[in-house]
Amino acid sequence: MTAPRLSALVVARNEEARLAACLDTLRFADELVVVLDRSTDRSGEIARASGARVVEGAWELEGARRNAGLDACTGDWVLEVDADERIPASLGEEIRRVIATSPHAWHEIPVDNFIGERLVRHGWGGSFGTSAVPRLSRKGAKRWGMQRVHPSLAWTGTKGPRLTQAIQHYVDRDISDVLRRLDRYSSAKAADLLAAGEIGTLPGNLRRFVSRTVKCYVSRKGYREGGWGLLIALCAGLYPLLAHLKARLEPERHRPDAS
Repeated sequence: MTAPRLSALVVARNEEARLAACLDTLRFADELVVVLDRSTDRSGEIARASGARVVEGAWELEGARRNAGLDACTGDWVLEVDADERIPASLGEEIRRVIATSPHAWHEIPVDNFIGERLVRHGWGGSFGTSAVPRLSRKGAKRWGMQRVHPSLAWTGTKGPRLTQAIQHYVDRDISDVLRRLDRYSSAKAADLLAAGEIGTLPGNLRRFVSRTVKCYVSRKGYREGGWGLLIALCAGLYPLLAHLKARLEPERHRPDAS
């Protein structure tokens, strides 16, 4: 029986500083596909030097560019990886074992999140981070929704067991990077809210701020990370509240058709 072919997909924009290290950890795959969205740096040169097939274009929506990447892959299975992530050899071996025998359409993979060189295991959630991601799927089983940030997912087929080995995600370099990401995410979410014509209410988003912060710090055990856990919990709570305030107070800056 022929072994299933595996495509490794990286969707990126101006990631020349991190792309080569990411691609180096994906050599166990049968195919490398790199989708570059409006990149102006050396990302394309780096990807081609690594043997990847490069798809270049411009996509307004995160979901649209990720679907373009899925469509470009030719393997039986697709592993989606971001440029700030690394696949340890032990995870690569597990992925190969899983796709050789799995009857399912998709699997989640655990994530080890790093801020700088510090591993932060607890407290992630509230659309500001996650401890597991659905990144391994059969070709055609997954479609991303048409949103700018954290697009929804539609699946065909059944979910299989979560893998045991983890992706290494170097999510932020330092606290300033955490806060810049919060600003980017909330601006993109504000555009999605305005496009949908429903920005919510201030009282509702204040309640979400409290519930998300408490959930990440207490239920998701962010308190185990000390000040780092508190920082993550506050950002998770602030994300929908800031998006609402940007859409409400500065709609002219965040409308999808704004320059």
